[in-house]
Amino acid sequence: MNISLLGCGRWGSFIGWYLDKIGHNVNIWGLSDAPQFIELRDTRKNNMLTFRDSINITDDLQYAVTSADILIISISAQALRSFVPRLNEFDISSKKIVLCMKGIEVNTGKRLTEIVEEFVPEKTRLAVWVGPGHPQDFSRGIPNCMVIDSRHDELKHFLIHEFSSELIRFYVGNDLIGTEIGAAAKNTVGIAAGMLDGLNLSSLKGALMSRGTREISRLIKAMGGNELSAYGLCHLGDYEATLFSPYSHNRRFGEMLVKNEKFGLLAEGVDTTKALVYLGDKYCVDLPICTTVRSVIDGEITAERGLSDLFLRSIKTEF
Repeated sequence: MNISLLGCGRWGSFIGWYLDKIGHNVNIWGLSDAPQFIELRDTRKNNMLTFRDSINITDDLQYAVTSADILIISISAQALRSFVPRLNEFDISSKKIVLCMKGIEVNTGKRLTEIVEEFVPEKTRLAVWVGPGHPQDFSRGIPNCMVIDSRHDELKHFLIHEFSSELIRFYVGNDLIGTEIGAAAKNTVGIAAGMLDGLNLSSLKGALMSRGTREISRLIKAMGGNELSAYGLCHLGDYEATLFSPYSHNRRFGEMLVKNEKFGLLAEGVDTTKALVYLGDKYCVDLPICTTVRSVIDGEITAERGLSDLFLRSIKTEF
């Protein structure tokens, strides 16, 4: 297949490397003035990967879009609304678009597929690719399982057939709402886990995993999804990579926040947390972990106070 990766951050560049490795024709597109793109173009490597000559690296969006059968978008979730209209400068009606990114639009609470569907032609087929794993592990040959979900059954099965290998085993998602909300929300739980690490309360991560999954399952159900999706690979299955891994940006953000240190990289969970609280209010779902994380990020309460209220003081039934 001819595939273009739109975005050359750590996930976009890894996916390009991976799809080239399993035999596809790959373009990686990025902004000409972005430091990540400049490094990739000039050295054909980044801090994780070295790219074979078979991968084409370009800043020509028209070429990247028109030459591809499949477009995989991997950019910041909050930049998606401003980026997708650029694709409509070209004929994308026959394209397949895959979102390999996690988040919820902070101002509207919309899922990422909902944003894309506002702009692309109705004939354009859309899917999401989410689940556990870090590029640093995959590039060392450490396998994992991921999920592809879509409204279109034939597209899910086609992509899984084209993208599967011994490195990544794909499962077929069957709940787009749950898949997207669960994948985004695990970043908020990751921030909470980092706060626990920063306060030397890592032993509470078991409670966080249990309560976090239950909390997000309630939201998914209220939004019309299957609450069991929260217990699948999109959310609970991604906890190891998000709540414990040193590579997790969101866990690291939470840890540095409680230590009053500056985190200079993208942590999608910050905006996602605000969007989740908005959705909780909209659907009348109690989200104590999301609300606490938001309050700590906004400086309304200290992490010590918020996490203590969550796990150590309140008396509640478990189910």
